Amino acid sequence: MKSIAIGLAVFCVLLSSAAQIAMKRGMGVPAGGDVGATYLHALGSPMVWLGLVLYGASAVLWLWVLSRLDVSLAYPLVSMGFVVTMALGVLWLGEPFSWLRVAGCTLIVLGVSLLALDA
Repeated sequence: MKSIAIGLAVFCVLLSSAAQIAMKRGMGVPAGGDVGATYLHALGSPMVWLGLVLYGASAVLWLWVLSRLDVSLAYPLVSMGFVVTMALGVLWLGEPFSWLRVAGCTLIVLGVSLLALDA
């Protein structure tokens, strides 16, 4: 049962990362408008709505995960979203690659791995 919960936790992390990418795609390049114009643009963007739905699905599934795993194990898995989202940003959105960012993500992976060893 624990391995199913960990697998679902990883799936939730992937859903959250996909949500970030969808919302970023939906927002596109800043139009230079004020805050109100930005939010009006967001409300009319199907990709932003897709991102919100993905976040909602992730949150609902996360409740099941929290009912099965210690929060001290589950929550560090959320940090893997930094790694996934950074990689997707570089690969799909054309964001700049940086060795400093890779080093930071490597530290995250090492930390999560240490926590997983104690699970």
